[in-house]
Amino acid sequence: MAHVATPVPLVPAPADASALRVTDAASLAPVISIRDVKKRCQTCGMRELCLPIALTGDEMKQFDALVAHRTKLKKADTLYRAGESFHALYAIQFGSLKTVVLAEDGREQVIGYHMLGEIIGFDGIDNDRHHAAAIALEDTEVCALPFVSIAQLARIMPALQQNLHHMLSTEHSRAQSVMLMLGSMHAAERLATFLLNLADRYRQRGYSSTEYVLRMTREEIGSYLGLKLETVSRLFARFHQEGLIHVQGRSVKLLDTAALKKITA
Repeated sequence: MAHVATPVPLVPAPADASALRVTDAASLAPVISIRDVKKRCQTCGMRELCLPIALTGDEMKQFDALVAHRTKLKKADTLYRAGESFHALYAIQFGSLKTVVLAEDGREQVIGYHMLGEIIGFDGIDNDRHHAAAIALEDTEVCALPFVSIAQLARIMPALQQNLHHMLSTEHSRAQSVMLMLGSMHAAERLATFLLNLADRYRQRGYSSTEYVLRMTREEIGSYLGLKLETVSRLFARFHQEGLIHVQGRSVKLLDTAALKKITA
């Protein structure tokens, strides 16, 4: 059974109106000192990805005060489970996670792959409970963003409200893209799209867009793409043999991105 990481409790908000309070059952646990938080939004290298629409210095300070805590996860730790109460969104400082649901036959279905600079947890907004579980694929650290406080602050901070709308729109577009991929693409198109999408996401983070390490297993990739493990393995071997990619374990190097793009056309 995967270990469940114990979140650090929320830091009490200041009494002034710019920092709004959120109550949580975790507040009954020992309180972490604000001095223990080593790095926050203003110095975070992923800030431009989490908050793509620039905030002013004062606005950033107000938003920074809302970062409740940081949670460190080991590989296979669970950040939140399906059915748990929704309290916060989570910005990935480093590492990666998968989001999963249980299929009718009890099998785990991967519905999302999330990396540093992305925000997860939107599935809990509509009914205050998470529909999926979020599980670390490697050592990972996330910042908790109490949703009630963010929503309240967004009402008086147009730039933050714009960021929130951008996040929701991005999540909606991602879900639509996955539905399109599963509904209309054949197997080779799905894998090529997945590899190219990863390349673009790594490029946005300042990493190589042609060489990276797959954090999901072949089986998890198959679950995400709606393909059997055997099909995923066969396609990796085919792409390798055709000179489109070079595969060594989980390390992948894209050798011919133009050819991969033709597959998806």
